Amino acid sequence: MPIAVATRLKRYAVAASLLGVAMVAYAVMHPAPVEPTAKKHSPKPAAAEALAKSVTAEDTAFHLPSSAFAPSRQIPGRPGSLSLCQALGPAAPFPIWGVDGTTAAPAGEVGWDSRAKIEWQRYAQGEYVGHARLAHVPEYRLRVDDQLSVFYLRTREVQSRAYELQVGDQLRIESLTGGASLGAGTQPGGPNPSIDDGLNRDLVIQPDGKIVLPLIDPVPAAGKTVSALQQELERRYKRLYKNPSITVTPLVVNTKLEDLISTVDARGSIAGGLQIAVVVTPAGKIQLPALGSVYVQGLTLAEAKMEIDSRYAQTIPGISVTVDLTERAQRFIYVLGEVEQGGQFELEGPTTVMQAIALAGGWTIGANLRQVVVFRRGPDWRLMATMVDVAGALYARRPAPADEIWLNDSDIILVPKTPIEVVDEVIEQYFTRAAYAAVPLEIFWGQGFSSISTVTSF
Repeated sequence: MPIAVATRLKRYAVAASLLGVAMVAYAVMHPAPVEPTAKKHSPKPAAAEALAKSVTAEDTAFHLPSSAFAPSRQIPGRPGSLSLCQALGPAAPFPIWGVDGTTAAPAGEVGWDSRAKIEWQRYAQGEYVGHARLAHVPEYRLRVDDQLSVFYLRTREVQSRAYELQVGDQLRIESLTGGASLGAGTQPGGPNPSIDDGLNRDLVIQPDGKIVLPLIDPVPAAGKTVSALQQELERRYKRLYKNPSITVTPLVVNTKLEDLISTVDARGSIAGGLQIAVVVTPAGKIQLPALGSVYVQGLTLAEAKMEIDSRYAQTIPGISVTVDLTERAQRFIYVLGEVEQGGQFELEGPTTVMQAIALAGGWTIGANLRQVVVFRRGPDWRLMATMVDVAGALYARRPAPADEIWLNDSDIILVPKTPIEVVDEVIEQYFTRAAYAAVPLEIFWGQGFSSISTVTSF
């Protein structure tokens, strides 16, 4: 074991010497840029108004238009227009020397030699909440494992088509010539107990869609309009009565709608209201009462509402829904290789390559930051990959690196080893652990190693 340690120490010493020579050569060939002298602003030890007057016209010339951020007004004794939410102290507004990555588009990437005064801390101590920024995406599209709440609303709007009777609707059948009027003892759903052969009665449309009346066969009623059912009854009873004069009066209607409302009624729970919680399945569908499976994968919330409303309009008119995204499906990235703590990390917001390396605890010694590989699955699950160089940015040599790309769900970020680490790993595996362990060192070196002094003097 001491012999192997000594051998590795010698190899590391040679590598360190070569690295030192390379660093000196690089420093000579790439001198550090000279930072331009920035104008320093020192507040006057006076009142706030005197401090405000110390801001020059040169400072305010670099302000963005206040109309782009918030309502503005003119402050007495202070040039330029300021947003109402701006701090009026020495910290802001305060343009500084820096680099704006958009100034190079579409020519390429800007370096530190392109520094100029840029707007930097418009809100001073409020920078962490002051900027609204642009929305992450113009419109969010649903995906697998998204959790939704579907809220139901009874519209009570006039329907454009005649109402069609449904199973469970309650009707009153009356005839001026076919039976006496309903007595006080008449019960809904049964004939007048005082007149056995009377036609006057209240009926409920049976599960088979029919109603039962005396002297005739069961009559299909579900799916018919009130006028169509009345004409059918008169046609059948004309064989028994010269002028049946039958009248059909709906008593309870929209039973499907009432059943749907009862199903989604959450007013007795913590959620409250008429709503149902659903999750987008791996097939991209959600399950809704009276509709079954509805495909919503890739739809916006507005498009999902339109789809559900149109489906309900065909089966249960009088209902409208509102679709709300209660929880996004989790999105992850995977960082591995030469980082401190690789693994799976949740994407909670816009994330770049350098941010992913930071989530993994930073890079380790021997990480090849010039050849970081990002693997990605396309919309059709095909595998894609790209290679980025973040070494210059992480060592402060590139202020606006084009390689600082945005990451997608399920991206894999691989930080490989440097070539010298790869060589060291090969030597460690094939020589130190394999050849040296299998064959005595005397065969390799032609001499024995009797003591540690012999090893260190080699």
